[in-house]
Amino acid sequence: MATGTEPPDTQPHPRGGGVHSPARAAIAAPHLRTDRWWLAPAATAAGLFAFVVYSTWRAFANADYYAAPYVSPFYSPCLAENCRPMHAGPNAALFGSWWAISPAIIILIFPLGFRLTCYYYRKAYYRGFWASPPACAVAEPHRSYTGETRFPLILQNIHRYFFYAAIPVAGVLTYDTVLSFRDEHYRWGHMGLGTLVFLANIVLIWAYTISCHSCRHIVGGQLKHFSRHPVRYRAWRLVSRLNARHMLLAWSSLVSVALADFYVYLVASGVFDDPRFF
Repeated sequence: MATGTEPPDTQPHPRGGGVHSPARAAIAAPHLRTDRWWLAPAATAAGLFAFVVYSTWRAFANADYYAAPYVSPFYSPCLAENCRPMHAGPNAALFGSWWAISPAIIILIFPLGFRLTCYYYRKAYYRGFWASPPACAVAEPHRSYTGETRFPLILQNIHRYFFYAAIPVAGVLTYDTVLSFRDEHYRWGHMGLGTLVFLANIVLIWAYTISCHSCRHIVGGQLKHFSRHPVRYRAWRLVSRLNARHMLLAWSSLVSVALADFYVYLVASGVFDDPRFF
């Protein structure tokens, strides 16, 4: 509320949106931060861009995604008729001969959609790619702000449904991990370096999936009395502890799924043979 004692607004306000408005302090500088605030959004943008380039290449390659007993997580489950035969693997020819492009395109829609609409990733790429805002206490360069109320960002609200789709995909990847305890002749009771890669990946995939904010709400939301729901309360406590590390799990699982695919690519393309421990 104006009191009549405010100093006159003699400082020019820079053009643009964000905090630069007559209602804010008359500071001509874009911000007063003296640290390297741009490093975090730049590193985030670089990391996400590298994953997008790699996953796009591998998704459209349609080759070197199966080396018995390992199948790339980018191609699992394989739902097209043009999939490579996998002994007891995740094959289901739901898409017939009319599907001519890579079968990875079918299934990657769901895990990538889950990550694209994830609350953490939204913050990450909003800051990294759109500078909305680029960092704390740094004004965004946009003149207006509509949040996620307009197309296409309003579609971010379907994140919960992508979570439902991500659960069965993680289940199939768990099945693939179990199958990795075979050798190249499909005999059980063997473990190779790829088995360890798959184990690390599936642990991180599940940890990231259940640490999701939507999962936390599904488990413990809409409860007025935790004391009446002890099982859900313990599950909510577990998810909450993981949720506190959601950013770390988001990046760790993103790296692990790319490494698992790259490992299968190296073995399938004949770069080296999978080392066997027993």
